[in-house]
Amino acid sequence: MPIVLFLLMNIAVANELAGEKSPYLLQHKDNPVAWQPWGEKAFAQAGREGKPVFLSIGYSTCHWCHVMAHESFEDAATAKLMNEHFINIKVDREERPDVDRVYMAYVQATTGSGGWPMSVWLTPEGKPFFGGTYFPPETRYGRMGFPEILQKIADVWQHDRARIEEEGQRVVAMLQESSVAEAPGSVDADVATRAATAFARSFDKDLGGFGGAPKFPRPSVFNFLVRQDSASQAMVFKTLREMTWGGMRDQLGGGYHRYSVDEFWHVPHFEKMLYDQAQITVALVEAWQITKDAFFAEAARSTLDYVMRDLRHPDGGFFSAEDADSLLAHGSKDHAEGAFYVWDLTEIRDALDKQAAEIFCFHYFVKPNGNAPEGSDPHQEFTGKNILKSRASHAETASYFEKSEREIVDSLAASEAILLTRRAKRPRPHLDDKILTAWNGLMISAFAKAGAALREPRYLAAAHKAADFLRAHLMNSDGLLRSWREGPSAIPGFAEDYAFVIQGFLDLYEADFRLEDLEQAISLQGQQDTAFWDEIGGSYFSSRDGDKLLPVRMKEDYDGAEPSSNSVSALNLIRLSRLLHNDAFSTKARRILASHAATLTQNPTTVPQMLVAWDLANRAPSQAIVVGSRTDAEKLLRTMQESFRPDAATIFLDSKEATAFFSKNAPEVGTMSMLNGEATLYLCENFSCQKPVTQFLPK
Repeated sequence: MPIVLFLLMNIAVANELAGEKSPYLLQHKDNPVAWQPWGEKAFAQAGREGKPVFLSIGYSTCHWCHVMAHESFEDAATAKLMNEHFINIKVDREERPDVDRVYMAYVQATTGSGGWPMSVWLTPEGKPFFGGTYFPPETRYGRMGFPEILQKIADVWQHDRARIEEEGQRVVAMLQESSVAEAPGSVDADVATRAATAFARSFDKDLGGFGGAPKFPRPSVFNFLVRQDSASQAMVFKTLREMTWGGMRDQLGGGYHRYSVDEFWHVPHFEKMLYDQAQITVALVEAWQITKDAFFAEAARSTLDYVMRDLRHPDGGFFSAEDADSLLAHGSKDHAEGAFYVWDLTEIRDALDKQAAEIFCFHYFVKPNGNAPEGSDPHQEFTGKNILKSRASHAETASYFEKSEREIVDSLAASEAILLTRRAKRPRPHLDDKILTAWNGLMISAFAKAGAALREPRYLAAAHKAADFLRAHLMNSDGLLRSWREGPSAIPGFAEDYAFVIQGFLDLYEADFRLEDLEQAISLQGQQDTAFWDEIGGSYFSSRDGDKLLPVRMKEDYDGAEPSSNSVSALNLIRLSRLLHNDAFSTKARRILASHAATLTQNPTTVPQMLVAWDLANRAPSQAIVVGSRTDAEKLLRTMQESFRPDAATIFLDSKEATAFFSKNAPEVGTMSMLNGEATLYLCENFSCQKPVTQFLPK
């Protein structure tokens, strides 16, 4: 074979992922598959060579992504098929949510379900014509094996390409039609009541959560329900308690796993996502504000402490996730889900003295043969292993052992510290150490809200440091960037990045009242409007205009594991309107709500975060304006921040600059002053203020 031809053949099958920043893409850099990153180069090659594109989308902590990689992408014979017949593109869904969103919509529409890894075949123009999620390496349970699918698609492409391209065109037309905004409409006045009733029907009264197994935390549901009546709030409190008592929570290290495979919140999928830690923390803080139950405050603290310990870059940004899988032992090639977290009885007895072990094992439901409930461990991964969960309160454990509650608390704390130290010597799960702008926005909100409500200065400091990281590394003159890992990516921010970061800066302002944070939110809101606003449809596109590789520019309103950018943006705009006395913001928020009126009215349980915005938009504007120095106002602000006040915007006039800023659109603010030299509160509704007072009395 001529050397030039040999070299050209090897160039053609080169894996091009080694130079990428994404941990997910780097996990695949040594595959024999000729992977390319998403970009014009790959599609141009597909066009030149007349080959379809195989698009594989996942993320670095995805369990089934690992499985398919090991079974198929690491297999030389399968890779040969892929390289011969397809141009192969690998995408990290967390880096490119725009790509993921388009092709997930296609997979869900054509198969009835979705998930990751996502596998989609495209024409060289990016039009999808076949797709699914995980495919096994051979036919199983009636599902065709991945190599067989590859061969069949290659054959059809070769012999009936025109039909495939026609199908791709039809699919794109379908997606484009579904992405067109509905005509503006009105929302039924009883929509919140209907949504709360629907959630109540699916609520598990015994175990918490909504629906059966698997049970996912969906914090936007919590956000909506705690703003309704006491019965709705009770569903949230029950769910948070059961999640926190169960194996869903890392009982030793803090933080919450992704979801529970069973209805008991006992056996989790052990992945830990940053966005879950952020949103669940906010729910816990609000539960504490309403109930003043220390249980919720301690759960929030342990979650934030975990994030600060294990998910924080030294410069203040927060990493994305920890994997569910880890090696069974140092030096071993074998790995398993949950290996880092589970215990056998012998390990615990070896680590603790006899009485401490008895107390620990009783409290955390440890059994000699393992404690996974029947039916919760179909693959027998946890035989003989214990997933720690609280079986009793401290008071109940104290009663069982005839000891004081203080003795039990101290014993458990000492045992937990010993076991946490031992656990730290195990091989850790893979850390996805990219820093995503959107998720950091959510985390800033969590640290800010917890810092203010729980009076924890270190949490406020963490929020400020993360905000400074975003300013330094993920903002430039053009706006936000999507991600950072050993340097910023070249990917511009998406609508969700703007929405979540604006929310973070608003929460940071109302936690610590630094004017620069509010000014940052206002600036980012203007950039979001310029890049994503649809003046015709009246809401935000998820991605920027002008991306020639994407066949459809999508909009989103579904509030799933993360809330949608339109839901959060609507709420941001209402908050800005009330902080700044500027109706232009609330007008834009109402356009978003009108644009999504059909979804709000017909399927309100799919958009609980948008219902929060709708509910606030239909309440009279409310402001709490505090005048005074920080020292003088400390007690007044503390009482307010410890209270659950979701309807009121809080403004702090602690300087001439702040007074001048807030009086631009409301001259009366400039006349507000302290009473008798004390920090003073003005409570205003519909821009009409009550008589000033020097103390806040929670309702």
